[in-house]
Amino acid sequence: MPVESKSYPIEEALRAQNALRKLAGLGAEMFPIQSFVGMISDEIETLRKQGHTDQQIAHTITASSRIDITASDIATHYASPEDRHQPHE
Repeated sequence: MPVESKSYPIEEALRAQNALRKLAGLGAEMFPIQSFVGMISDEIETLRKQGHTDQQIAHTITASSRIDITASDIATHYASPEDRHQPHE
């Protein structure tokens, strides 16, 4: 009998992580801008391929969140596919 693979949307994963951090008495997990851009580099790559500029991407992020980011931040900290898909040591 095959083992069912479970997957969940990011919102659910973040909700669970926030609950665990609260239970543990930990504050919000904070990410420096370079880590944040690294985390969203898959999305940046897709948007660039669709013709979106880094300025448009930065505007969408700032308009939909409290994250202060610029097109320059995106260009500087974007992680290439090779950098993103390195095996973890």
